[in-house]
Amino acid sequence: MGCGTSVATETQGKRVEPDDTVKSPSPALTMKAAVLIQRWYRRYMARLEMRRRYTWNIFQSIEYAGEQDQLQLSSFFSFMLDNFTQLNGNRPDLLSQLLDPLVDPWLDRETCYKLVPVPESYTGPRLSFPLSVSDTDALLGAFKEQQTLHARYVLQLLYETKKLLQQMPNIIHLSTSYTNEITICGDLHGRLDDLLLIFYKNGLPSAETPYVFNGDFVDRGKKSVEVVSLLFAYLLLYPDYMHLNRGNHEDHIMNLRYGFTKEVMQKYKINGREILQLFQDVFSLLPIATVIDGKILIVHGGVSDQTDLDFLGSIDRHKVKSALRFPRPSEERLDIGHSCKRMRLAAGSHPSSRSKNPRTANQRRRCGDSRQDSAASSSSSSSSSSSSSFCSPRTPSCLSPRPCPSSPSMPYTINALQVPYLDSVSSVPPPAPPQRDREWKQVVDILWSDPKSQEGCSPNTFRGGGCYFGPDVTRRLLLRYGLQLLIRSHECKQDGYELCHGGQVITIFSASNYYEEGSNRGAYIKVGRELVPRFYQYQVSRTTRKLTLTQRVRAAEGSALKALKEKLFTHRSELLSGLQQYDQNSTGCVSVSEWAQVFESVLRLDLPWRTLRPQLARLAADGSVDYQSCFEDMEPGAPLTQVTPNLADTLFRYRTDIEIIFNIIDKDHSGLISIEEFRHTWRLFSAHLGVAIDDRAMDDLARSIDFNKDGSIDFTEFLDAFRVVHKLDSKEPLHGGAES
Repeated sequence: MGCGTSVATETQGKRVEPDDTVKSPSPALTMKAAVLIQRWYRRYMARLEMRRRYTWNIFQSIEYAGEQDQLQLSSFFSFMLDNFTQLNGNRPDLLSQLLDPLVDPWLDRETCYKLVPVPESYTGPRLSFPLSVSDTDALLGAFKEQQTLHARYVLQLLYETKKLLQQMPNIIHLSTSYTNEITICGDLHGRLDDLLLIFYKNGLPSAETPYVFNGDFVDRGKKSVEVVSLLFAYLLLYPDYMHLNRGNHEDHIMNLRYGFTKEVMQKYKINGREILQLFQDVFSLLPIATVIDGKILIVHGGVSDQTDLDFLGSIDRHKVKSALRFPRPSEERLDIGHSCKRMRLAAGSHPSSRSKNPRTANQRRRCGDSRQDSAASSSSSSSSSSSSSFCSPRTPSCLSPRPCPSSPSMPYTINALQVPYLDSVSSVPPPAPPQRDREWKQVVDILWSDPKSQEGCSPNTFRGGGCYFGPDVTRRLLLRYGLQLLIRSHECKQDGYELCHGGQVITIFSASNYYEEGSNRGAYIKVGRELVPRFYQYQVSRTTRKLTLTQRVRAAEGSALKALKEKLFTHRSELLSGLQQYDQNSTGCVSVSEWAQVFESVLRLDLPWRTLRPQLARLAADGSVDYQSCFEDMEPGAPLTQVTPNLADTLFRYRTDIEIIFNIIDKDHSGLISIEEFRHTWRLFSAHLGVAIDDRAMDDLARSIDFNKDGSIDFTEFLDAFRVVHKLDSKEPLHGGAES
């Protein structure tokens, strides 16, 4: 398709005349070609956008499924506390310390850090307190040069931060009358490069550049210690201009799964345990909300229809060490004898005729942990008022008005308790929840909730904790407290920010490349005296700057599909069992709709399975799905003896959880646990999951994992046994040609 013009050139002294036979195309033909090109380009960009969106959905669905797994692990910790027996000298206080940590009194002494010597060979920054600008500059420079701050200074930094935070209220009130603008940042998740880029673009914290960092400073990234150390250092330097809200990852149980605990223990092998204890204490002291000019509320997750800012301002936030750990039931919660007695006396009954049930006070309802039960329970409780919780208040079974839902976001409204009394059933008002339970629920909603477009408030079954709050919930809360805007974080957004609820709710997320290189931008907000938010986007980039849009989408898509295939492999037995129910003739094939239905019901991921089918499974000649092809390009990292049906699949599925438990058992951090410890722990874990395995099968499994036959299992052997290998994993060059 030419432009129709010719150029006269001279060749060997001769002039070449234009060819009269070449004619310009008609305007109609030119327009038709332009329309065809435009139509092709639009289809191409639509396909690219579709791939970008399902890639995002894969990343987000797997992330939230991991959070649900974490809640199940927390439930298992509670189970272990109730059932743990003495194991090779390890008493139950090991887990008690994990779930209800008590800071070593030594750490509360002002001189504790002075007992940690700093060798002359240490070349990193040497901090002096109170901190000065030169100290924070030295810390900033050291972290840029990949240096690690010595344990003594980390302990002293945490100790001083703890003293400062103890003086702060639960809700910080700021005013723009003392400064031109306030900068608000979202999740950082251990991405030091993002924090440094924010400081480079926006300026270091100071009286002229105040900041609010809205939680989730740690976990997932590899530089969480550096990120949180810098934030605490600037908090100490400028307590009036540096403000930190608590996030749901400022939680020692979350830190076990998502990397912060492991990072601390790797960087500080000698004093790591003490450092972790102080971090746990400091995290629980972080404020839970910030208010600007009485008009803008900043919290990490969101709100619910039960959120009470006045009540939140009065609680002892330090009591909530972990939002994943429901307060132990108190006698006030479980003992309804006084209510029954008052009711019977009013009815003329003799108090001594009270029916005795010795099991009532001690019997505990346990929420199930299967995803199937979770789905069923979420529908039954979705219409109720929901100040959501992670694990239900353990009401005695004889008083429970309905089966205990297994979804951790389960609160439902009970108007009366049906109490057995002699040969009849009497109704009594339910006891008011204890103060500690109310405090815990309020904090959970602030840290874990997400906005939704539908009206109302319902349990957040996707994450497994907190609630979904609709535009009406937002309007009522803002109106009640005279607010104009709610700023929250907690969710990764492709552009770094998102507006919803008619602009009354803003999500800000500051960790760029969160899921994969090039997957999302980071952003921060600046608010001035006019209280109009302005957004600033950025993206830390080392390679993506050189890539085209198509190449970036392809790279992120490949990473997402790889993670999804690993999840398929870990649920292989369940998927095959469901698919074979439709495959009555054992042909190895099912229809596309049946294939999608099984994947949706088993994995419970909010994904477009029909769209993803070409990426996951082949079609047979008749158009049905060859479902075995979903697993053919994956295999375990090492051969594993199948000592009992589906056991290996179960171990693959809970690989991360078991690794966390191994780390807890391995008190001396040797990387080794005995086969006896393995057997004992797995016996509890299998009982919690409802997997029946006898001791002989457990011993056979332990010996099969002990590859070097030294009588113990090390983490290297364990991880090697339970990693998924992609046999067809061929990395495409990122700088290749454009996709056709």
